[in-house]
Amino acid sequence: MKPFTVVKGAAAPLLRNNVDTDLIIRIERISQLVRGQLGPWLFETLRYQEGGPEQGEREAFVLNQPAFRHTVFLLGGANFGCGSSREMAVWALEEFGIRCVIAPSFGDIFYNNCLQNGLLPIVLDATAIEQLAAAAAGGAPLEVDLRALEIRASGLVPMSFEFDAARQRVLLEGLDEVDQTLRLADAIDAFRSADRIKRNWAYMPR
Repeated sequence: MKPFTVVKGAAAPLLRNNVDTDLIIRIERISQLVRGQLGPWLFETLRYQEGGPEQGEREAFVLNQPAFRHTVFLLGGANFGCGSSREMAVWALEEFGIRCVIAPSFGDIFYNNCLQNGLLPIVLDATAIEQLAAAAAGGAPLEVDLRALEIRASGLVPMSFEFDAARQRVLLEGLDEVDQTLRLADAIDAFRSADRIKRNWAYMPR
């Protein structure tokens, strides 16, 4: 995973509640495409005219506006990422270039999928998010500092946010679950050696 330390950039406001994973990436795209091909289809029904990209973009949609075409933050509403458990919703956000979603609440599975893929989900109350959206209007940058647990924007006092310390460390170092397991390799080997003596019957002959 790509480490998340301090990230600065545009923050696109999508302040609607109950944005589900099917809105983020349609089930048809999941069956047709592989990882690395999903970014262009992020928020397909919102980004494009009926009929898909060949029919043109919807100019009013925030990610089609010049200031937010390369956004790294998404400001969302309550229950962001609800619905089905598809991990591809997180992949699509990442492939578009989004590193962090800030919302009042998240779908539980979506939240965990974010953590497993290096996308930072931050919980803030709706009032604070509206303040960030106003500060980021027109593409003015936000800065998220995961080390200090702060969000900074011009004209605002730095906002602190809460985050689990163990998960913070994993994201700061860019460790996926395989990396985390490999860091325990010596302890795992020591356990297996001791357990082989106690329960030799449980092991295949070397």
